Amino acid sequence: MKSGAAWLACAAPDEVDAFLAGLSDNALAALPWLFEFWALPHQLPPEGDWKSWVIMGGRGAGKTRAGSEWVRARVEGATPDAPGRARRVALVAETFDQGREVMVFGDSGILACSPPDRRPVWEAGRRRLVWANGAVAQVFSAHEPEALRGPQFDAAWVDELAKWKKAEETWDMLQFALRLGEHPQQVVTTTPRNVGVLKAILRNASTVTTHASTDANRAYLAESFLAEVEARYAGTRLGRQELEGVLLEDVEGALWTTAALEGCRVEAPPALDRVVVAVDPSVTAGKASDECGIVVAGVVQRGEPQDWRAFVLEDATIRGGPSDWARAALAAMERHGAERLVAEVNQGGDLVESVIRQIDPLVPFRALRAGRGKGLRAEPVAALYEQGRVRHLRGLGALEDQMCRMTVAGYQGRGSPDRLDALVWAIHELMIEPAGRFRRPRLRGL
Repeated sequence: MKSGAAWLACAAPDEVDAFLAGLSDNALAALPWLFEFWALPHQLPPEGDWKSWVIMGGRGAGKTRAGSEWVRARVEGATPDAPGRARRVALVAETFDQGREVMVFGDSGILACSPPDRRPVWEAGRRRLVWANGAVAQVFSAHEPEALRGPQFDAAWVDELAKWKKAEETWDMLQFALRLGEHPQQVVTTTPRNVGVLKAILRNASTVTTHASTDANRAYLAESFLAEVEARYAGTRLGRQELEGVLLEDVEGALWTTAALEGCRVEAPPALDRVVVAVDPSVTAGKASDECGIVVAGVVQRGEPQDWRAFVLEDATIRGGPSDWARAALAAMERHGAERLVAEVNQGGDLVESVIRQIDPLVPFRALRAGRGKGLRAEPVAALYEQGRVRHLRGLGALEDQMCRMTVAGYQGRGSPDRLDALVWAIHELMIEPAGRFRRPRLRGL
């Protein structure tokens, strides 16, 4: 669904002229302040009887503007003096300074978004905004959750909840205070982080969400800012959080963490001695089938095994039937000049190799069989990461999400970790299995 602004941007000049000519003087004067006309879809509240609306987005995605405009919509009436739906609003930020500078006085804050005849007055001593119709919005700091014990509200705006030091305690105090009116509501604007309080809110049946990446608000952001952050963070796990606004979850006891994966990032691999494509096949087809994990990795095998370094080059995972993933795997081999295709055959057996050879009878192929559980099989690969012996190129976000949900006890995410399984097979083929062969002849000569 396009916003009115998007329609104007795409419309022909004569269509724009006709639209503006059809507006009365009052409507034309009000148009800049009519947020429903200019808003992006993620900035408008969802329909339904919700208690909490969580707006998750990347940096600069327009979250603050959405929060300010929602407060306006709650407190403003048909005329400047007419009552709105809310009269007591809590504005909760990490600190008082952030609440004042971002939520109240910021470029997308409440004062900047309010038309002249509806603009509230800031009472600095009482840390509050007061509207002509009597509505009041008071600023609170998440560093002082006890300050929310006593006041009561019929609406609240919570900004950047995921980075609060006392998030859970402050959120709990706010819920007790949000008790006025027939249906008190709250909006949360935040860049997502893996924190318990945010995940608990998202699981609540009375919560609705909207989501947008930084790029969704590109028209209102400096091109130099976009170029800089995209060049630095696009295709990284941190970029998925800060630019795409994706909630990244590291489970307790995971073999990999977000911080560790960000630390193994490289821009380009060196000259590689071997490249393989590893496949974790899906033997079924259709929308309900698992994905077929396809991962490309290479290795620099110079010196002793402890000096070898592996590089994960691409995640080419797809969902489809056997012929689909076989063609995708062979195409990945061609793109990267891989010397071998390896695939797990526990489920598909001889069918896996048969499908591949129907497309390329001469492909160098090796069948692999899993003798241990996924977690135990992944553990020695995780150890190589801890030793700094595996590096990642950009663009592996979905694979890295699965890695951060794998524990020794098994996978803690939804579905099957097909991408991770393919990665494990690739590193076994490049690093672990050859290292065993490298050492055995030397031991026999002792």
